[in-house]
Amino acid sequence: MSSPSRSVPDGCPGALSTHRAADGPLARIRLPGGLVLPEQMQVLAEVAAELGDGSLELTSRGNIQVRAVSDPDELANRLAAAGLLPSPTHERVRNILASPLSGRVGGLTDVRSLVGELDAAVCARPELAELPGRTLFALDDGRGDLCGLEPDFGVYAQADGSFAVLLAGRDSGVRVDRQHVVSTLLDCADAFVRLRHKEWRLAELDGGAERIVDVLGLQAGPVLAMPAPVEVPPIGWLDQDDGHVALGAGLANGVLGARLAEFLAAVDRPLIVTPWRSLVVGDLDEEPAEQVVRVLAPMGLIFDAASPWIRVSACTGSPGCEKSLADVRADLAAAVDARMTPRDERQHWSGCERRCGRPKGEVTDVIATGIGYQVS
Repeated sequence: MSSPSRSVPDGCPGALSTHRAADGPLARIRLPGGLVLPEQMQVLAEVAAELGDGSLELTSRGNIQVRAVSDPDELANRLAAAGLLPSPTHERVRNILASPLSGRVGGLTDVRSLVGELDAAVCARPELAELPGRTLFALDDGRGDLCGLEPDFGVYAQADGSFAVLLAGRDSGVRVDRQHVVSTLLDCADAFVRLRHKEWRLAELDGGAERIVDVLGLQAGPVLAMPAPVEVPPIGWLDQDDGHVALGAGLANGVLGARLAEFLAAVDRPLIVTPWRSLVVGDLDEEPAEQVVRVLAPMGLIFDAASPWIRVSACTGSPGCEKSLADVRADLAAAVDARMTPRDERQHWSGCERRCGRPKGEVTDVIATGIGYQVS
């Protein structure tokens, strides 16, 4: 079955296909599993300072954006040299989430090796380059932290060693062993490519999950209820199962300045960008972990789970978005400084009714109207 023609172009930005934002070209760099090696973070810090607006934006899919790119070709060259652009044809569809603490703190199984396997397998299938840039894969290690993000194609580890196959954010009833996780997810994604017309997400395809199960001849049994979306990301001092320490850190508005990014690279430990616009620094000894907190907290990393910044988020707002009716991030920062944001609920501030970047779950919306904000 050949895939139907698409009349609507996919405008999802990538590292090669930048988006023309109000403040200039915007590039989105996919980070499968959210993993950034120290040398890669150094490159990202440099491109942010030399080719962008001086900062890196963390996204709700564990990726990173660079705004106001002055030289897209040079950006692409530097990313490719750093190993951040392994497939020019598939670079926009490498949206792969993995439980950020997997293999370090808790979880039923370590899914880190599956990230690389899935990424390589996606890039090796030419037909999967036709996936929409909004497609989301997820590898949940059994703690349930990714289920609430409603991935198009995902797995949820079970206590018996099997994996529940998630389609359109729900349990499909299909169970696979670890050996067949990657092949099953790829087959499901390939079926979506063949079935879709103008749909950007599997949930938009009428009966999409059931049709994929049927087309592939998968056996489905009873389904699980999905865990609720995560409200607070891992923040602070986290004792790893191997005796080392991981540090979870938030960022105001999910924005990482280039200078702070350089300091993180100098820590020389693996970094994980989480889907909650936060970071995890892994595999630290206790004394270096204490030093990281002492040095980087004053520079903007938030290690306190009670910080009001942990429960609030915002869209880009003005001047980056031409549709925004307000400088949302500046207004949110002023509200946080004035202690006007609630500490017991999540808020998302938006510059218009589109509510871009709104997290899943129960969220209070604060929407710009042009003459103030409306709370709903």
